[in-house]
Amino acid sequence: MFKVYDCIAYAHDLRLVGLAALVCVLASFAAINLLRYARKSSGQMRWLWLAVSAVSTGFGIWATHFVAMLAFTPGIPSGYNIVLTILSLIAAILLTGAGLAVSLIPNWRPGPWIGGAIVAGGIAAMHYTGMAAFEIAGIILWDPVLVAASIVLGAIIGAVALPVGLHGNSEKWKIGGAVLLTLAICSHHFTAMGAVSIIPDPTVEISQLALPAAWLAVGVAIASFGIIGLALAGVALDIRDHRRSKLEVDRMRDLANASVEGLLVCDGEVVVSVNTSFAALSGLSTAHLVGMKLERCFPDPVARARLLSGPNQTVETDLRHLDGSMTPVELILRPIFFAGRPHHVVAVRDLKARKDAEQHIYFLAHHDALTSLPNRSHFNARVDQEIAALIPGKSLAVLCLDLDRFKEVNDLFGHGAGDKVLQAVASRVTAVLGERQMMSRLGGDEFAILMPDIANPAAASRLAEIVLETLRAPGDTPETLIATSIGIALCPDDATDRQSLLTHADTALYRAKTEGRNTYRFFEAKMGAEVRERRMLEHDLRHAIARDELRLVYQPQQEIQSGKVIGFEALLRWKHPTRGEISPAVFIPIAEETGAILQIGDWVLRTACREAASWAHPLKIAVNVSAVQLYNAKFVQELHQILLETGLPPRRLEIEITETALVRDFNRALSMLRQIKALGICIAMDDFGTGYSSLSNLRAFPFDRIKIDGSFIKSVNSNGQAATIVRAVLGLGRGLGLPVLAEGVETDAELQFLQDELCDEVQGYLLGRPAAIGSFRNLTHADAASEASDELARRSALSA
Repeated sequence: MFKVYDCIAYAHDLRLVGLAALVCVLASFAAINLLRYARKSSGQMRWLWLAVSAVSTGFGIWATHFVAMLAFTPGIPSGYNIVLTILSLIAAILLTGAGLAVSLIPNWRPGPWIGGAIVAGGIAAMHYTGMAAFEIAGIILWDPVLVAASIVLGAIIGAVALPVGLHGNSEKWKIGGAVLLTLAICSHHFTAMGAVSIIPDPTVEISQLALPAAWLAVGVAIASFGIIGLALAGVALDIRDHRRSKLEVDRMRDLANASVEGLLVCDGEVVVSVNTSFAALSGLSTAHLVGMKLERCFPDPVARARLLSGPNQTVETDLRHLDGSMTPVELILRPIFFAGRPHHVVAVRDLKARKDAEQHIYFLAHHDALTSLPNRSHFNARVDQEIAALIPGKSLAVLCLDLDRFKEVNDLFGHGAGDKVLQAVASRVTAVLGERQMMSRLGGDEFAILMPDIANPAAASRLAEIVLETLRAPGDTPETLIATSIGIALCPDDATDRQSLLTHADTALYRAKTEGRNTYRFFEAKMGAEVRERRMLEHDLRHAIARDELRLVYQPQQEIQSGKVIGFEALLRWKHPTRGEISPAVFIPIAEETGAILQIGDWVLRTACREAASWAHPLKIAVNVSAVQLYNAKFVQELHQILLETGLPPRRLEIEITETALVRDFNRALSMLRQIKALGICIAMDDFGTGYSSLSNLRAFPFDRIKIDGSFIKSVNSNGQAATIVRAVLGLGRGLGLPVLAEGVETDAELQFLQDELCDEVQGYLLGRPAAIGSFRNLTHADAASEASDELARRSALSA
């Protein structure tokens, strides 16, 4: 070590030693810079830049050696063999080029280490070839230990120099690599020079062809200027590359920030850049994210492994927010070149909206949109599940609910009010259900309750009573006054499969409706036949008009004093093809409950008006109108249209309304009757005395006639109270100026009583049974009407 120091300190011109070191630094910096630039290039350009880097490095090593040799002052004549001097330069360039090429072999991690060692070998080869070119008037002796040390030292430092210089993109790695390469060159040179001992020998002559030191100085100067030029070129390239990289990074960042999706540029699993969309999605700042591991953002190791296993495959995982919450995301990885090096970009798509939509779609597929209750398919699946899990000794109950007169709520208050009723039912009933009990909306106003794991039917009874009581509670608006009928079936007592269980519960529900509504009934085996019978009637009634099974019969109405026929009442009849004649008392309630009364009522009005319009004698035609028709918003418009189509004068049509229909919604009924009255149509109060008879109704509503129910007329001669009621109604009619028509007159005694009490009009079997209108042609046409009226008048007189 001291020998090397003495060599540098006492055998060299330190000024030239400093110059050699400067040349070495410039050459090393140029070499690392040009090598990095070659790595960024591809194809022929890579080989071109590699060649330039090899020439630069080779010349730098060579120039460093010979500048240092010029600094060596042995004090005796010396010179340089020109051939060996040139050969040393070629060796430096070739071996250095080979080492640099090895260091750039793609995807081979030992490449830079081995390449650096080869470059160190080039330094050694150049040095000892150059020393062989050194001619001096003396004998050169070598210290083998220092020779070996120079070679090993150069190889170790050179092997480290290239991996450091090619690592990373920051300046510190580039400078570190250049410093290490400089140390490799200088340490080798001066250690090797320390190994030299020169014994002067005047007998040794210097060759005439030897290159003088002055000439060598010129060559070294030229090489040094070339190195400086290459170094400056490297600096210029580096500056341009930095600018280009900055522009590229800025451009990529702008493009990335314009993306709606989150984007991360990663080096392995380290984040090196992110766009603003990902920063917003994660809740972290861009500066905080850069340098972070992917594990911090995507904690699922399986998802990360799948993501990094290959490009262009979608991976669903969770993104961790700053607050620790998770957001579902979809990731896809693709390779890119970023800042001159291979990286990969990860696109991050927020799946929260999609997942929410999928959950909403799933919810809608299994729940009712209006009430949020489970729908039929969800309920069916749950019933099947509970039946399969049923244990011996336990039962399962299904309660079917149907709201009473729900259609009238829609007709009276509108569908918005009907929706509120359904929502109120759902919220009230679910509030009283147990943990495992479940309510479902099957459709319309039909609901079902599943009650699993009960010990006896009494538990189902208690629940039904609670539900009825809950729904009876008054709400904020009149339409929330709710009544329901409930049918109950048990498993396994009544059925062991879902379909039969629901059918039996539905059958019990029909029994509850027919037995007064607003109650509950358990299924009994005999109910099945009755319900099937009713349902068949419902089905056939819906098709009765199309099958031409309905017809109208007419019953005459007569002035009692003159005996003159003043009109007819149209009465509906249904002749079933297999059941025969079906009573209106049976099928009219069914039509009202199912809504078929609207279509049937329209047909009755249209048929009766068309028939009356064809009569030569302008008699009145009376038609009964259901409450369902009256509260139909389009009824007045349809009534007007029928009059226009048939050509019947409005004054000849009389609408008969029961008081029961009026009390459901007083104001709406009053509005509808006033609109009907405005058309010129007459209005009669039908069945007065049997329903909610009120004197205020006679005063408030625009009635033109009062009809006394036939049940009172039948008892006038046998029941004093009935006779008193009839006299009171007749007196009330006279006081109000309203004619009174007595229905159901079947005997001469009844007719005589009514004549004595000055009743205005009569109708009944005594005067004429309901029959097809053809039977009364003598009354409906002018040429025969007078004779027929005279006949009826004579009959009335005889009875008197």
